[in-house]
Amino acid sequence: MNHQTKHNSSLVLAGWILLTFLAPTIGAGSLPGEWFAGLNKPSWNPPSALFGPVWTLLYILMAVAAWRVWRQGGWRTQRRPLTFYLIQLALNAFWTPLFFGWHLPGVAFGEIILLWVAIVITLVAFSKVERPATWLLVPYLAWVSFAAVLNLSIWRLNPPL
Repeated sequence: MNHQTKHNSSLVLAGWILLTFLAPTIGAGSLPGEWFAGLNKPSWNPPSALFGPVWTLLYILMAVAAWRVWRQGGWRTQRRPLTFYLIQLALNAFWTPLFFGWHLPGVAFGEIILLWVAIVITLVAFSKVERPATWLLVPYLAWVSFAAVLNLSIWRLNPPL
């Protein structure tokens, strides 16, 4: 890889990181707040302080995975797997407003199931392009799997009035 190509690749990586970190900005106005504090939660609910660092690491891994796929021919060649990536990213972005903003844990649970399916589809698509990119998404799938079970538990512990 020559100097110019490395420079362009670094800029594209920065672009994937920026794009990926736009997802949580959609839910930035939907913080847990009093509503969430007042909900019944399972005993295994993680401490709030854990979520920020975990999601930061996951978003970085996700962005690097997308960049690695992009490096295998760019958008033109990798349109399909990168489109799946963007779809799952959009689903990721909208879970927070559904759950924390609009207080709809049941709808948020349905949406997180769609997100989980979209991540699996993205993993499969990435596996056909580059194995390391696939493995970079595995922690994300594991965390969303855990989050789906937690979402379901909270929903069931707090039936609608």
